[in-house]
Amino acid sequence: MQPYFDNAATSFPKPQCVIDAMVAYHEKCGASPGRGAYAQAVEATDILDKCRSLLCELVHAPSDSHCIFTLNCTDALNLAINGIASHFQHEETHIVTTAMDHNSVLRPLHALEKQGVAYTVVQACQKTGLVNPSDIAEAITPTTKLVAIAHGSNVTGTVQDIEAIGRVCSNTPLLVDAAQTMGHTAIDMQEMNIALLAFPGHKGLLGPLGTGGLIMQNGIEQIIAPHRFGGTGSASEHPVQPTDLPDKYESGSHNMVGISGLTASLQWIKKQSVQTLHQHEMELCDAFVTGLRNVANVKIIGPQTNANRCGVFSLAFEEKPNIAAQRLEQNSGIRSRAGLHCAPFAHQTMGTTDCGGTVRVSFGPFHSLEDVLYLIDSIERCATPELVTT
Repeated sequence: MQPYFDNAATSFPKPQCVIDAMVAYHEKCGASPGRGAYAQAVEATDILDKCRSLLCELVHAPSDSHCIFTLNCTDALNLAINGIASHFQHEETHIVTTAMDHNSVLRPLHALEKQGVAYTVVQACQKTGLVNPSDIAEAITPTTKLVAIAHGSNVTGTVQDIEAIGRVCSNTPLLVDAAQTMGHTAIDMQEMNIALLAFPGHKGLLGPLGTGGLIMQNGIEQIIAPHRFGGTGSASEHPVQPTDLPDKYESGSHNMVGISGLTASLQWIKKQSVQTLHQHEMELCDAFVTGLRNVANVKIIGPQTNANRCGVFSLAFEEKPNIAAQRLEQNSGIRSRAGLHCAPFAHQTMGTTDCGGTVRVSFGPFHSLEDVLYLIDSIERCATPELVTT
C-alpha cells in the first residue's frame, strides 16, 4: 500500500533508475561540466547535454541551448519575471497573472510593484478555478510585457486551457508555470504559443529536489536580463557575462548529482510515455471522484470531473484541515498536505481561506487503483469518526 499522497509537493517514490544514476555520478564521474577537457568533465557535459535534449523533446522546444537549468521552478519563474522587468525597467511595464497562481509568481510581482511595475490578477471561476481566456485578453494592455499562468493549480488541480490562452496572448510573451503538469500531461510549446516554460525536476518529472529550469523560445532571451553573474567555464578572458545561451543564465557549477537523476527520470518517462502516464492518472482521478461522491461530510473543491484537471485534489472537511490531515495520518498512515498551499488568491477564489484552507491529496505514477480505494476508505473514516475502530 502506498500511503504517500503529496506528489504535488514532491514526487515519491522515485524510479530506482534515478537513485542509481545519482549514486553512479558520485562514484564514477564527480566532475563539473565545461570545466575541463579530461574524460570525467566530458562525461559530465554529456549528461548535462542529454538532460537538456530530453527536456526539449518532451515539450517540443525548438532549441536545446534555450533550456536553462535553475535552482528549482521558483527560481525559473523569478528569472523570467524579474528578467523581463529588468529589461524594460525604463519603460512602463505591466504584467498579467491569475488568481489561481502560486506565490512563486505573486510574490515577485508584489516586490516589483514597489519598483513601479503594475500587474493585474485575472479572476477565475469560483466553482472550477478555470480562467476565461477572453478575460486574459481584456487584461492585456499596450504596456503588458508578460502574461504568467499556472498551467495546473496546486490547490484544485484545475488545468487551464493554455492553447486558448496562448492564442489570445498573440505577441505578448506567455510564461507558463508547469509545476503540476510537466510529466503529467502533454505540453507543446509551439502549438500552445508558450514563450517561457518554467518547471521543477522533482514533481511530475520524478527527478530529485533541487532541480528545475526555464525553457525559452528562440529570441525571447533578447528581452530577459540575467539576474546572476559569474563563472560559466566559457569566455573566461572577459569579466562580463557571456551573451550566448545557455551560459548567459547559468553562472556557477551545476547540480550535476541532481541533473544525473533527472536525466534518468526523463528516460524513464520517455519509455513509459507521457500519454500512458496521463491515462493512468486520469483513471485514478475518475475512481477518486466517483468514490468520494458517496462519502458524507467531505467535498472536493474545484473541478468535479476529470475534465480540466490533473491529479491534485483539495478536500473540505467539517473540521479544520490540519486536524483532518492529522487524523488521516494517525488512523490510516495517509500523507497529505493541509493549509493554504502557498496560493492565497486560489483559496480566496474557492472560498476556503477562512477555514484555514483544505486538505490536499495528489497522485503519482506509482499509485494503483487499490491505493486510491484505500484513500477513499480512509477519508470516509476520517470524515465519520465513529467508523474508526480503536
